[in-house]
Amino acid sequence: MKITGAQVVVECLIEQGVDTVFGYPGGAILNIYDELYKNSNRIRHILTAHEQGAAHAADGYARSTGKVGVCMATSGPGATNLVTGIATAYMDSVPLIAITCNVGTSLLGKDSFQEVDITGITMPITKMNYIVRDVKKLASIIREAFLVAKSGRPGPVLIDIPKDITAATVEYTPSPAGAKSAKELEIQKANLRRIVKTADVTDEQIEQAAKLINAAQRPVIYCGGGVRIAGAQDELKELAEKANIPVCVTLMAKSAFPSKHELCTGMVGMHGTKASNSAVSESDLLLAIGARFSDRVVSDPKKFARNSKVFQIDIDPAEIDKNIRTVGSLVGNVKEILSRLIPKIEKAEHKEWLSKVSGWKKIEPPMYTEKCDLHPRFICEYVAEKLGDNAIISTEVGQHQMWVAQFYPFSKPKSFLTSGGLGTMGFGTGASIGAQIGNPDKRVVNFAGDGSFRMNCNELATICHYNLPNITVIMNNGTLGMVRQWQNLFYGGRYSATTLDFGPDWVKLAESYGIRGYRCANEEEFKRAFDDAVSQKKAAVIDCTIRLNEMVLPMVPGGKPIDEPIMEV
Repeated sequence: MKITGAQVVVECLIEQGVDTVFGYPGGAILNIYDELYKNSNRIRHILTAHEQGAAHAADGYARSTGKVGVCMATSGPGATNLVTGIATAYMDSVPLIAITCNVGTSLLGKDSFQEVDITGITMPITKMNYIVRDVKKLASIIREAFLVAKSGRPGPVLIDIPKDITAATVEYTPSPAGAKSAKELEIQKANLRRIVKTADVTDEQIEQAAKLINAAQRPVIYCGGGVRIAGAQDELKELAEKANIPVCVTLMAKSAFPSKHELCTGMVGMHGTKASNSAVSESDLLLAIGARFSDRVVSDPKKFARNSKVFQIDIDPAEIDKNIRTVGSLVGNVKEILSRLIPKIEKAEHKEWLSKVSGWKKIEPPMYTEKCDLHPRFICEYVAEKLGDNAIISTEVGQHQMWVAQFYPFSKPKSFLTSGGLGTMGFGTGASIGAQIGNPDKRVVNFAGDGSFRMNCNELATICHYNLPNITVIMNNGTLGMVRQWQNLFYGGRYSATTLDFGPDWVKLAESYGIRGYRCANEEEFKRAFDDAVSQKKAAVIDCTIRLNEMVLPMVPGGKPIDEPIMEV
């Protein structure tokens, strides 16, 4: 049958199992939006307040459901407004399809109205991107894009479609359940070999890794986001328990290993716990699983795990020996590798080592035990107590993000959504929208700082319009808290451009969008506000006044060894 390119886009999305897309229309993409209108009973479109919000919403949808997220935008500024969201997904390995529409092919390269080379702009922040110049190739490109986005190490893919291609007609052959022709499979396999350069892990390599683990006296598992992405939480837990190995986690792995598990030492790195940072520094084997040795974890590479043999398991060969030299590695799917490795691992006790680690776990910054009217720790722990394990938590970026990572007791995968690699202020609200759309039976809470929330509070319009029960908790200290903390510690208290002693009034802003607003200055006020917000089962914004100079501790100064943190000021 002959259909238009715009129809091909919609049919292929449905074919790939897409039920929701997030976006914002414009002139160049109107043909696709017209088809979305005609097919609204088959695929849902969520109109966000800004294209960046659409990208973050698709990202949050993907992280919380395990599906590929899809966002759309028109040409020029619409497309460039997606860039930060695409980069966020790229840094955190999130499967995302961004569909943009450009000016007609005859206008490309002529500085036409709202023309931009979006494939050139996004080349460094996508696994692959395409500009479709032939409508006959459109269907195969879309199908290939989905395969690329979710294969190997996941990531974003952009498809740019000139407007005349969306209007052109083509003979279209449906591909039920994602079935591929022999030619399409050949092309896709060739592309995947280029993108996912992994080799089969041999039995001999598994044996060597097992021997290393079995011989260790002070082993530590360094768990990264790759464990969560691979769905390898159960295998990780089985390995840790069988060999009695302490587990430290990165920010991206906070929901990959239960926070309250006796073997969990908490977050590692710049704002890592005393237990995690000391254990890594004194270990004799560091088993890095799905982790990339970010600078926020490693700090000083020459002194990181300086007494330890480092062994790395990761799906991306480019991460092996990139930041830290290893004594060995296994490259491939983490879940598959661990399932083969576990039978080779001997049961162990490591009593002396675990006792030492247990002692470190009792050490925490004095500031976190001080009594004050409303502490971030209380807020995080009360939300967790009230909602239990079935909630999804998103954050913006800053101090509040680190407090949530430190204090919220995550126990289930896909329950924590945050921008780790790029550190995108403005991520959380959009991500919470995508998470709520993708998980209608769960409560979604977005923790924000008053600085970050300024960047995306326009998405309250989206939350209200779609009657989403999202709760936004603002930790309001009247400043760009994390930047102020650095200014306090390293810049002599010169608070350049970080004081936010001006509006808006967050309660009034929420109410202007038709959302219930609360203001809290102490623990009892917060409990009443949060309890009421949860019982209402509607959207809410809770403005929490916290201390101006509240800090995130421990903190390892940039370039210092991670076992030399600042614990108090």
